[in-house]
Amino acid sequence: MENILAIVGRPNVGKSTLFNRIAGRKIAIMHEQPGVTRDRVSATAQWQDKTFEVVDTGGIAFLDQERTTDVLAEATRRQAEVAIAMARVIVLVADVTAGVTPLDIEMARRLRTSGKRVLLAVNKVDNTKREAAMGEFAELGFESVFPVAAVHGLGVSDLLDAAMESFASGTAVDTARPTRIAIVGRPNVGKSSLINCILKSERTIVSDVPGTTRDSVDVPFQFGDRSYVLIDTAGLRHRRKIRSSVDQFGLMRAERSIEQCDLAVLVLDAVAGVTKQDKRIGGMVVEARRGCVIVVNKWDLAREEERRAKKKDFRQEYLEAVRRDLFFLGWAPVLFASAKTGERVAELFEQVAVLQSEWQRRVETPRLNQLLTRAQESYPPSMLHGKRLRIYYAFQKPGPPPTFVLFVNEPRCLTPHYARFLAERIRRAWGFTGCPVTLECRQRERRKFLGKDTRLTRR
Repeated sequence: MENILAIVGRPNVGKSTLFNRIAGRKIAIMHEQPGVTRDRVSATAQWQDKTFEVVDTGGIAFLDQERTTDVLAEATRRQAEVAIAMARVIVLVADVTAGVTPLDIEMARRLRTSGKRVLLAVNKVDNTKREAAMGEFAELGFESVFPVAAVHGLGVSDLLDAAMESFASGTAVDTARPTRIAIVGRPNVGKSSLINCILKSERTIVSDVPGTTRDSVDVPFQFGDRSYVLIDTAGLRHRRKIRSSVDQFGLMRAERSIEQCDLAVLVLDAVAGVTKQDKRIGGMVVEARRGCVIVVNKWDLAREEERRAKKKDFRQEYLEAVRRDLFFLGWAPVLFASAKTGERVAELFEQVAVLQSEWQRRVETPRLNQLLTRAQESYPPSMLHGKRLRIYYAFQKPGPPPTFVLFVNEPRCLTPHYARFLAERIRRAWGFTGCPVTLECRQRERRKFLGKDTRLTRR
């Protein structure tokens, strides 16, 4: 069994706050509204000389399926049960301000029969009056009871010291950073279903209710000899449709996931086609300069429509529509798949492998300058501000994403149209499939020599 610490408890006792404190950064959404966390949110943490995985779970509002008809609440409970089954140490969180509740008693009874080591963390103990109320929690029947105040970090170190006694020591930290893949798209396009299909397990909650996923859920994943982190994000809806602060936090986390990932998988709904919101999300990927693969999900449903319409080139027509509507992502490969049936989902990581290779591609400086010279000769730039753009020298900056620095006579003369033309010429020569190609302009410097201005010689 791996070093896994699972945090469980009823809703709104501070599990996500404790999770963020242990992880050392704000990952899970913290909010006074009960039931904000639904999926299992995990992170790698370190304490003393040990590395472990800490897992935050949704609040368990009931223990028996017969007590509820709420599909999301039932799914949240199942996710918590999976975390408990995987964990080596379980932290049951209670709230000192609420005292011992019947649900606390029932959860404690269930956990005592799990065969796992259970630590009871009584949260919100931040003054002597609340500390005096700790005796009430003895009835839960645990020897290890820890008063903590997760917001302030009080008592958390003692809790972790106790947890580490059950973990293997000397666990080496993997220095190779895994590739972070953000699964993004509108609500209810099948992002969570896609992740579950890739993992071949119910790792994230799937529901027909739009907005089921509220947080950005990191899921470590091994494919071949490479490590990945799949990031299931909240559906990106327009800001005008945000109804609560929880939805706002989810939107902010999803946007941050795009900025911090290595590549984004933009999921489209094959039945709905490309919408304005899809275009907006694609624009966010371009602005963040992330690699991108477009997945047209629910293709099994689109195929039924194809049979009814008796179209022979339906896939080609759809591809042309995607290229037309998402023209600014013309460099991103498009995959038609179905998370429900698993059709072509395995091909996603073939595309990811290609993108990773292209991401690291380096262009020799002499060849780059030769190409740009030919490009200017074949299609000269237009006059702008009384000047015509002249590129004197160019080179590729080290590191991804592919970025090319151009030394020019006047940076303002590089129009978006001509920049796209040059980027397309670079792509024709060297590919960069799935990667954004960025051009940075720098004005040619001048030096003073013997009282006269001398310009940098052209290389």
